[in-house]
Amino acid sequence: MAEGLNRVMLIGNLGADPELRVTPGGQAILKLRLATNESYLDRNNVRQERTEWHRVTVWGRRAEALGKILQKGDSLFVEGRLQTSSYEKNGEKRYSTEVVANNIVLPGRGRGEGGRDAGGSRPSRGDSAEAPVDDFGGDPGGGGGSSGGGEDDIPF
Repeated sequence: MAEGLNRVMLIGNLGADPELRVTPGGQAILKLRLATNESYLDRNNVRQERTEWHRVTVWGRRAEALGKILQKGDSLFVEGRLQTSSYEKNGEKRYSTEVVANNIVLPGRGRGEGGRDAGGSRPSRGDSAEAPVDDFGGDPGGGGGSSGGGEDDIPF
């Protein structure tokens, strides 16, 4: 039997502040609610927008680091895999699907770029908090030394 492929890539905005917890075994787990938007034309040729909500889970040291810097409204690029689990509620079996993230990039957050940090609306943080966020091998924001980049810059 051939191996399958379970890979998800999303670009969206956090709909709520992240929830950081620690398992009884001491492992950090970060729960995110990510909204992705899609624009389309309906039958009457009128532009419509649809929002899809995704549950995202991040584990380990990356969860701890991201829990310190993320907040509602932040833009994220999330890469991971789908995982479905089941549970019982009131005697009825229910299913829940989430994205287990293995890579998260914060668009528009490269070193030296303005973004919200320049406006003073968020506490400043050092590059050390960003370092574990990006696995693409570039700098944490993925944008590097681009001039004047904003929060809408895509890191690839």
